[in-house]
Amino acid sequence: MKSKTKRLEMIRLIISGKDISSQEELLQELRHEGIGITQATLSRDLKQLKVAKAASITGKSLYVLPNNTMYRRVREYNSIQEMLSHSGVISIRFSGNLAVIRTRPGYASSVAYDIDNSNVPEIIGTVAGDDTIIIALEENYEREVTKMKLEEIIKNM
Repeated sequence: MKSKTKRLEMIRLIISGKDISSQEELLQELRHEGIGITQATLSRDLKQLKVAKAASITGKSLYVLPNNTMYRRVREYNSIQEMLSHSGVISIRFSGNLAVIRTRPGYASSVAYDIDNSNVPEIIGTVAGDDTIIIALEENYEREVTKMKLEEIIKNM
């Protein structure tokens, strides 16, 4: 196996197996495995692997591989009660006949599902990503009334 190929595979293994939040931490892990490289080389390798940073369930930014962004393994579990008591919603803002809800990573789809199945007449529909929901609202709606209805649907918002 070529040196670079081996190095890239080692980076993949370290990032998928450990919580790494900085290049310095990753350099230390690589050195521990006998791979000595410069920060500049590591930076290029991370770019080639399309490594990104994503928030973990605890909110800490960690390196993730492109296909693992939404599926990071959780090592520190919150209590079931703690997980159930939080809807994952961070904020809601209105603009014209749209509402934008920001959630914790991975929560948007399930929150949008609950909104879509609530049959609130002023909500036309939703589009959900990983951590953002766009809600299309009827033309003449009252923001405060809509927000109160959303708070009934999304507990602990």
